Amino acid sequence: MRKLAEVDEAKALMTEGLNWSVMKWLREKKRVRRTADKANDALWAMQKAVKDSWSDDLRLAYEDLAVRADGGGRVRRPAIDPETKLFVKSVKEADDEAYQAHLDAEETFDQADKKLSTSLAREGARKAILSWVLYEKAIVKAESGLSSSKASK
Repeated sequence: MRKLAEVDEAKALMTEGLNWSVMKWLREKKRVRRTADKANDALWAMQKAVKDSWSDDLRLAYEDLAVRADGGGRVRRPAIDPETKLFVKSVKEADDEAYQAHLDAEETFDQADKKLSTSLAREGARKAILSWVLYEKAIVKAESGLSSSKASK
């Protein structure tokens, strides 16, 4: 996975924020939000681009798994080999873990904002960094499907 400048910038800002006072957090809140949003958008765009370049088998297996995870039942698709299903399941689990970490960071920042809590803002920063690391790992995992995608095309 190529490095994303937006993510590196956000990680650096959040790491710097671990030492900020309440006043500094209040002054920098908008910049932190913009920087975090750019990092998230860049990661989500890369994640989408990787999956868009997957073979039809991988894409359909992932979509099927996502539909079932949302409670939509099973989608009628041609049989997908167990190795593909296993791979797609591992990618979906990595995606879900990263997304949950993202939601956790957002919730922590919301609480920090409501309570004007520096300690919660710092915790939110740590959680945001973790979510980006998890997204990067999920993307790397998804990219590993590209070699099998190219072989099956």
